[in-house]
Amino acid sequence: PPLGRAATAVVAAATAAPLLIGIAPTRVRLRPLATRTRPRLHGGGHVPADAARINLHWEKGGQSLGSTRAVVGHSLLEVAHSNHIDLEGACEGSVACSTCHVILEPEVFDNAEEASEDEDDMLDMAFGLTETSRLGCQVVVTEDMDGTTIRLPDATR
Repeated sequence: PPLGRAATAVVAAATAAPLLIGIAPTRVRLRPLATRTRPRLHGGGHVPADAARINLHWEKGGQSLGSTRAVVGHSLLEVAHSNHIDLEGACEGSVACSTCHVILEPEVFDNAEEASEDEDDMLDMAFGLTETSRLGCQVVVTEDMDGTTIRLPDATR
């Protein structure tokens, strides 16, 4: 829908302001649509009662953090947040940090979709990187993950 007059004026002023004061406009890096993460749902969104769910176990430093029911199709970061598992996700799933670093079981890692180049770049900065490390915001829960243990590193960066 078209913008109202006030919104149009704000956009025009924001676009022109850097030029007026002699600052070069900021370049915005847009990723192709295929590599963007799914949109987040405010308030957790509505999950149908009949949505497929699996059991996940969470562990940190050899200690159990508990077990959760995970909706198939949600990211591990969404599952952690909706179940009060302390997985940070500072960039809110935009693949701009490594604070949602998780360690998967080898068979889950092998069956997961391959990491993008952006995810690999962020994982290079992760603390305690392993052969089966992934970003929780990029791993989508599937039915074959039922009963798996998701390990959190002892620290994040």
